[in-house]
Amino acid sequence: MATTMRVTGAWVQLLSDWLDQENLPAPELRTLLDSRGPADIVPLDLWREWLHRAVALRPRQRVPGLAIGALVQPRHVGVLGYLTLTCQTLGEAMQAYQRYESLFYGRDMVEVLGEGDTMLMRWPASVAIGELADSVSIAAMITFIRRLVDDPPTPSRVSFVFPAPAPAARQAYEAFFGCPVEFGAAHTCVRFPLWFLGISLPHSDPSLRTLLDRQAAALLQALPDSDGFDRALQQTMVRLLPEGDISVVRVAAQLHVSVRTLQRRLERRQLTWQGLLDRTRSQLADHYLADPSLTLADIALLLGYSEHSAFTRAYRKWTGQTPVQRRRQRR
Repeated sequence: MATTMRVTGAWVQLLSDWLDQENLPAPELRTLLDSRGPADIVPLDLWREWLHRAVALRPRQRVPGLAIGALVQPRHVGVLGYLTLTCQTLGEAMQAYQRYESLFYGRDMVEVLGEGDTMLMRWPASVAIGELADSVSIAAMITFIRRLVDDPPTPSRVSFVFPAPAPAARQAYEAFFGCPVEFGAAHTCVRFPLWFLGISLPHSDPSLRTLLDRQAAALLQALPDSDGFDRALQQTMVRLLPEGDISVVRVAAQLHVSVRTLQRRLERRQLTWQGLLDRTRSQLADHYLADPSLTLADIALLLGYSEHSAFTRAYRKWTGQTPVQRRRQRR
């Protein structure tokens, strides 16, 4: 049975940001947008309806989908935004997108291919979501890539399945993407030179702080007397866990303290390193299990496990039940 396409509440806030940029009050539309939490599921038809309601407020804007997509920030893409910011290269970031695309649309759609010295990311016409929504999605993807590196390369070509717009709009598309843009194609497709995959990503994106704070906030609720050290510790652990290489030595180095200093501070909180690691994973697991868009494999990766069976064993040890049982209780 085919999975119904949808987006997330985090993604629709992209539209709220565009309304802010355009100084549009739109109280009724804003109420609808704000009614969805970041992890909420928004049916695709509803997302498209909201998009069209919004752009109708600016009928003279030539290609509004590009303007909306250009506002994308990591917070709009949730877990994938965080994972992308931890990648070493643009190639790894592309792999992360391919693996976690279902967190956006509820299904996997992208196909990544190599053709000579060119890499293609393409989506079949059968999953096209309309001229406006497709324009937002591809503009957001290219903008996100541009935010990842200081001197990003331009795509070789961008293709859309919808018919060619008026000449002025077509020029706007080519100016935005910086390359030829094809319309009426068999696939929505973005082409990049193959060497693009090896570009290193910096790890100083300030947007990462916001994403870390959001995850760490759930952990800090269990620390009523939290201070700056607690916050730095939790943020460091949340960032390192998905890399699968977390240890007291590495965390101490990230905090610029000695291992002994870190251990003493934990002792003052009546914690051991292993106890802190287990508690952090357990609390994050409950946080992630509440998000229906995350599979057990996704959660295992975010917690630093190489396979979800190891996560299941650990969760049973912490709580006496499996992650599946926990999710059933939440329904």
